[in-house]
Amino acid sequence: MILIAGGTGCLGSLVANRLHRRGVPVRVLSRGLAPHPGALDAGVQLVRADVRDPTSLLAPMEGVDLVVSAVQGFMGPGGVTPQSVDRDGNTHLVEAAERVGADIVMVSVIGASPGSPMELMRAKYAAEQRLRSSGSAWTILRPEAYAETWIRLLEQTAGTSHRPLVFGRGDNLIAWVSVVDVAALVERAVLDASLRGRVLEISGPEPVTLTRLAEMVMTQHGWTGRPRHVPRPMLHAMANTVGLLKPEMALQARAALAMDEVPTTHDTELRDEFPDLPCTPVSDVVASL
Repeated sequence: MILIAGGTGCLGSLVANRLHRRGVPVRVLSRGLAPHPGALDAGVQLVRADVRDPTSLLAPMEGVDLVVSAVQGFMGPGGVTPQSVDRDGNTHLVEAAERVGADIVMVSVIGASPGSPMELMRAKYAAEQRLRSSGSAWTILRPEAYAETWIRLLEQTAGTSHRPLVFGRGDNLIAWVSVVDVAALVERAVLDASLRGRVLEISGPEPVTLTRLAEMVMTQHGWTGRPRHVPRPMLHAMANTVGLLKPEMALQARAALAMDEVPTTHDTELRDEFPDLPCTPVSDVVASL
């Protein structure tokens, strides 16, 4: 039995369905949020639990051979945070897996480190360290920023103006990766025990700036004009002052500042090792809107 935490999200539901269609028994954790209609195949077992509550994980872990963590607390619903989900929630999952002797495949993020300016990166790094020190066999996957997530965000910020908001300069090249590509890699990591003890980083084949991505979204929708930009001084103000009243706004502002200047990874090593993995250009993701 494969247990997927975060299995009602975009990545987790893709992984659940891919494994289920191979005939692998799959159990998906949900903290009470229903998946989008049709997101999960019939036959995928859905159980209620919250990674923030370790006692809720006891019953779902029965009979589990491997745990997939696809959780994320960045811009999640219900007031979740990177600390409560990506750090503490993952810690609870690791401890629960240890108790039943299950392997773990953890989806982290490229750039996870203790000194990152982004809370998400620091929380993911802490979870990775807890996993490495556990008694479970593990595989860590580090994807670049999801193309689908940021395309959806650009569409939402466009509003009735049809001009998406770009936070900061938006001129940093980012190798956006499709969630479809990541789901295929997670599936491989689940089924291939020879990948235990490895950290696998995956990025997309077409690095583009956030400004260029916004322009591509506008072209696809037939919108005219140019994207709007939130100046960096305003982002600093959001992070340091407005964020005192709205912490989620401060979180997003700090993330935007980091993405605007931190170099990102475009590494073909994984693609060379696994040439059969899907390799979706971000332009194809935009074209599928």
